[in-house]
Amino acid sequence: MVTKTLLLEIGTEEIPAHAMPAILDQLKSLATKALTDARITFSTVRTLGTPRRLSLLVEDVADRQADIEAERRGPSVKIAFDAQGKPSKAAIGFARGQHVNADDLVTRDGYVYAVIHEAGKNSADIFATLLPKIICDLSFPNNMRWGDLDFKFIRPLRWIVALFGADIVPFTVANVTSGRTSRGHRFLSAGNFDIPAADEYVAACEKNFVIVDQVRRREMIAAQINAVAASKGGVAEITDDLLEEVLYLVEYPTALAGEFETKYLELPAEAVITPMRDHQRYFPVKTADGKLMPLFITVRNGGSDYIDIVRHGNERVLKARLEDARFFFNEDRKKSLAEHRDKLKTVVFQEGLGSVYAKTERLVELVKKISALVGVDATNAIRAAELSKADLVTGMVTEFTELQGVMGREYAKLDGEADEVCAAIDEHYMPRFAGDGQPTTTAGKILSLADKIDNIVATFSRGLVPTGSQDPFALRRQALGIVNLLTGARWSMSLGAVVECAMSLLNITDAVGREKIHHEFADFMRLRIKNVLGSTTRYDVIDAVLDDVDDVFAVTLKAAALEQFLATPEAVKNIQSFVRVSNLAKKSDSTDINAALFTTDAEKVLHGAFAAIKVAADELIAKQDFLGALDVLKRLSTPIDSFFDSVMVMDDDLNVRANRLALLKSIDGLTGKVADFSKIVQ
Repeated sequence: MVTKTLLLEIGTEEIPAHAMPAILDQLKSLATKALTDARITFSTVRTLGTPRRLSLLVEDVADRQADIEAERRGPSVKIAFDAQGKPSKAAIGFARGQHVNADDLVTRDGYVYAVIHEAGKNSADIFATLLPKIICDLSFPNNMRWGDLDFKFIRPLRWIVALFGADIVPFTVANVTSGRTSRGHRFLSAGNFDIPAADEYVAACEKNFVIVDQVRRREMIAAQINAVAASKGGVAEITDDLLEEVLYLVEYPTALAGEFETKYLELPAEAVITPMRDHQRYFPVKTADGKLMPLFITVRNGGSDYIDIVRHGNERVLKARLEDARFFFNEDRKKSLAEHRDKLKTVVFQEGLGSVYAKTERLVELVKKISALVGVDATNAIRAAELSKADLVTGMVTEFTELQGVMGREYAKLDGEADEVCAAIDEHYMPRFAGDGQPTTTAGKILSLADKIDNIVATFSRGLVPTGSQDPFALRRQALGIVNLLTGARWSMSLGAVVECAMSLLNITDAVGREKIHHEFADFMRLRIKNVLGSTTRYDVIDAVLDDVDDVFAVTLKAAALEQFLATPEAVKNIQSFVRVSNLAKKSDSTDINAALFTTDAEKVLHGAFAAIKVAADELIAKQDFLGALDVLKRLSTPIDSFFDSVMVMDDDLNVRANRLALLKSIDGLTGKVADFSKIVQ
């Protein structure tokens, strides 16, 4: 079978950079499924992209569909043939409907079958409908319509290239007809150019100043940035997010360095880097020891012509930004950070939940509560809580919102606050994004917990529990931060106690409402714990320890202990014993045991064994030595088995029955403090 390369290039107006990765992933998925469903074999699917084009390259594509052979079941043999064995009208009609001869019908299992052979079609013919469907099936968060068309796309379509080998695949979408003519770089190329064949696409684009392969373009950008920085005696600070954004802003990258006045280095480093990186998409340059240099690197969408004009233009834009930052910084410093705090009374926290100032007062009380629960000094955390949101009303943060917490830290330093207080003001927002770090100071950890718990409880009190993909307040990330913070710090504390405190501070007095928030908070945390443990722990072990999530760190310790216990030879036997107890324990709500009602040796032995190990097990559980507790609990396995082998639990005497069930209920209550063993897959 002959194979060729398939090319689809969708030419558009400039697509937002942030949308490109998801669109290219979607394009690959749609193409892979469409080709597979169409029975067209291929080796690899690649998606390529620049701001003005979404491209699909599929290699080793078969020139024909695979043939198929299928069977269609018809009437039963009794109906399909007459007494002489000749096809009946029913069989003939069935065969006609399947486009086969009645004599070709086969019999099996009492029925007749038509064997249908369908020859594959030419792939090129299929592509004429398959490719436009792929284009139309692409979906975007925001669409555009243009002209009088009903067609929607992320940006207006301008051209389409569709080639199978060297042949055009003809179709029309949104009044744009496919062909072999593409467009080069908007400024560097001569304009339109023809692509001779699909496998020459990448090279043809490059001749016209378009580096269409984003992997190669990324490597070029990073290498150029590093080379320019090195030529200036510095090291470029390249973040993945900024590199990816710049990647989809240019088709033909050229990196260049610009300078700014050294007076701006008197500002905190982040106050310079933020307008540079987040607003202008420039890469900062630092010395080998990490000090910011009066340099930046930008990547232009073009070559080296008129590079000095481009440099000076970028320098002027950055100077205006830095001058703004300098002005706001100087204005902010006319007051101490503490003096800014009073203005928080005019800033609404959430609808119906008072001001941000009131929130800081709640944070003060919450850090006291959390500090007491984990046994640390609260002094610095209290001061950090008081100042934690004061920078929100400063000019710097109003202009550059990304600097919340950062400017609070810097202003607190200038005011002479304790180092831990300054760090905590910044750290309490962590993690700000996926992959961000956790607070490192004790005060930062305490304040971070307080802030996140207050945010979740406050939002839940308004009935705004995240559902599906909707999480406008980023509560999932904050809950995940709580889990990682508690486990990283190895802090055991009752989340329920802090939630209770938070509800009181929010004046939530309705008993039913409070109980509802408790349940919603626990369920919300349960899912986050499951996510954290999921990458390292068996799913059934996770399920077994998630019943009580009040102490997050204890849950993780239980999971680790249970996995270690399951690796022992006798674990399966022990768990089977515990599960037998659990199954019958559900029939009782009482744990009141009357030893005088025991009538058999087996139940007396089991009760004695339980009484003998209960104190030791409880002490180990209290110390969170769950593996040690399991080692003690397994001693119950043999007397449990003997009990079930020789004792009829559901005795006719209701008092005896209730007493035996109470014994089992007590044992189940003890083992359940470690795990729900019924969840373990044996």
